[in-house]
Amino acid sequence: MKKLKIKGAALALVFAIGAMPALPGYAQNDGIPVSKMSRARALGGDADEVNQQSKMQYDQMLKQAHDKDVVATDRNPQLIRLRAIADRLIPFTKRWNPDSANWKWEVNLLNSPTVNAFCMPGGRIAFYSGILTKLNLTDDEVAAVMGHEIAHALREHARAQAGKNTATSTALRIGGAALAGYFGFDPRLGDAGGGMLAQGAALKFSRDDESEADLVGLDLAARAGYDPRAGVALWTKMAAINKSQPISFLSTHPTGKDRIKNMNDHMYLVLPVFARAKGLDANKLPPYRSLALPAS
Repeated sequence: MKKLKIKGAALALVFAIGAMPALPGYAQNDGIPVSKMSRARALGGDADEVNQQSKMQYDQMLKQAHDKDVVATDRNPQLIRLRAIADRLIPFTKRWNPDSANWKWEVNLLNSPTVNAFCMPGGRIAFYSGILTKLNLTDDEVAAVMGHEIAHALREHARAQAGKNTATSTALRIGGAALAGYFGFDPRLGDAGGGMLAQGAALKFSRDDESEADLVGLDLAARAGYDPRAGVALWTKMAAINKSQPISFLSTHPTGKDRIKNMNDHMYLVLPVFARAKGLDANKLPPYRSLALPAS
C-alpha cells in the first residue's frame, strides 16, 4: 500500500455519520437479516474435513511464525486487546452459524508491517501488527475488521467459493466445448473461453462474499457494543493509504467507495442494535470519532 503523508496536527478525525433522522419503527429494527448460506458449500467439501485442514494450516503458519520469532506473547498489550474484543464478538456468532458454538476459537498477533487480518474456518483468527499501527485503529475499528474476518468463517465463504468455482468452471467448459463442436472451431479455444468466463464469475462470487462479510461484521460489532460507523471510518482510512484502488468489476474486492455505500445503506439496521447494547437513544447518538492516521 502507498503511504499518505498526513498534513496538519489534527489528533482526531470526526465522522458525523450518526446524524440520522428518526424513522418509524426505528427501535424495532434488529440488525442485518440472517440469510441462508450458499448451497455451493456442499460442493466445496465436508465441513469437518475443511475445519481439520484449516487447523493444520493455521498450526503450520504459527509454527513458521514462531520459528521466525514474530508471534506476539500472551503479555503483548495489543494481543490482550485483540482477545478482549474477540471475547465480546464471539457470543453473537451463533446467530450467523450455530456450529460456531463448538468452534475452538484462537486469536494470535503476528509482528509484521503487513496491513491484514484473517479468520480461518473453525474460528482461527490472526492479525498482523501493521493493520493496527498503520491505520491507528480504535477498538471499534478493530471490531469492524475482526467482525468482517469472522463473518467469512461463519458464512463458510471459502468452502462455498470452492464449490462455486468447481461447478462454474465445469459447466462453462462443457458449454465452451459444445459451442466449439457446433461452430466447428478449435475445441481448445472453447475451453479457454469457458475458463475466462468461469474466472469472471468467480470474481463476482468473491465480491458478493466481501459485501456480505462487511454487513455481518457490522452486525456482530453492534451487538457487542462497538459502533458500526467504525466500518466507514476504517475504509476511509484504507482509501487514504491506498491511493490506487482496483476497478470494482475486475477485482475480487469491492472498492472502498462501494463498501462505504453498502455500509451506509444498511446503517439504519445496525445503529439501533448498537444503541441498545450501550443503553443509548438510537436517534441521539453522538458523531463517531476516529483517530488520525500516523504521520509518515
